[in-house]
Amino acid sequence: MCICEGGRWGRLFCAYGFDNSTDLPIFEFVKRIFVISLLFAAAFIPRLLVCADSAEDEKRGVWSRMRSVKIVAAGDLMQHRPQVVAAQLDDTTKFDYRPSFRYVADRFREADIAIVNLETTLSERGPYTGYPCFRSPAEVADAMADMGVDVAALANNHCCDRGAYGIESTADILDKRGICRVGVYQDSVDYQENNILYLERYGIQFAVVNYTYGTNGINVPKGMVVNHLDSVAIGHDLASINRDVVDCVIAVVHWGNEYERQANREQRQMADFMHRNGVDLIIGSHPHVVQPYDIRDDGKITLYSLGNFVSNQRTRYRDGGLVATIDVTVVEQGCGKKLLNRRVDYDLNVTPVWVLLPEYEIIPSDVGADVKMNYDSRFRYNRFMEDVRELLEK
Repeated sequence: MCICEGGRWGRLFCAYGFDNSTDLPIFEFVKRIFVISLLFAAAFIPRLLVCADSAEDEKRGVWSRMRSVKIVAAGDLMQHRPQVVAAQLDDTTKFDYRPSFRYVADRFREADIAIVNLETTLSERGPYTGYPCFRSPAEVADAMADMGVDVAALANNHCCDRGAYGIESTADILDKRGICRVGVYQDSVDYQENNILYLERYGIQFAVVNYTYGTNGINVPKGMVVNHLDSVAIGHDLASINRDVVDCVIAVVHWGNEYERQANREQRQMADFMHRNGVDLIIGSHPHVVQPYDIRDDGKITLYSLGNFVSNQRTRYRDGGLVATIDVTVVEQGCGKKLLNRRVDYDLNVTPVWVLLPEYEIIPSDVGADVKMNYDSRFRYNRFMEDVRELLEK
């Protein structure tokens, strides 16, 4: 039988001229044997090494572990007067905001940590008002709780719109619904206990802080605290976070110029300061339009502005925003009881969302094609999506 007929390796020998009819010079014979030996080595030695390493690792107690947490964040949750009217149930003093969030609710429910910028104050009683001094029904918080919002960032330019009553009632309404709050505090005790919000998910530790550029010239009520964008105070807060325990620091920041589609110098300088002092993820709001985000070489993320989550602002660029999904993954390697290596990775995805009237439904781009709209709404939806795509691709 010709050696070429002897299966896979026979065919290999045949390919290199080793058949029954071959009469090779000794040098050529040795050369070809050497080549085939290298092929054998390439095929089998890596497998043997992997098996040996695995067995040795198991013997030595070498281990690796990976855990992941999904963060979902939205921009400005606003409540202009027409939104209040749209949510009011017929002939009652009750409100239902759940229809507004029906297309995004599951996205937030599936998150391990869901964060929104609540740019209004809440009250159990009216009169309810929109811009310029917001006062919204408590049912807004009911809808937030229903869709799984975990954290309401309160430090923004409208947090003092209704004075001490607005701060107290907003905090009370959120607390009763189990929604954590950060950035605005009823008194010094509240500040000391909650200034830095600590959260834990699947063994991964988070610290959340929240700051605003200002409060529209309204004085912070006596005894109450609003966190402002002050580098000394921010540096103090960040220095107090134990990074031997905390894996990820999140800063929710109200900054920038309204309606400007690019981050300004002050935003970039503050972002750099925060990252240098330990912040890993920055979630920005206030411009009411989407601004491009930045991912640094070390993986840290700055979302300069997520735009409007829901509002009655209807002009171009202002009628929608982004919902950001950030997967935070901790990878650990060790031997026995000793941790040898630990790193935190971040993976960002953003979904444009647009607000559809008359119910102020938040329409994400992945379902928009299936949502029924009239001609004008479809035009505006498509225009917004194209504007965002072009902005983020630059």
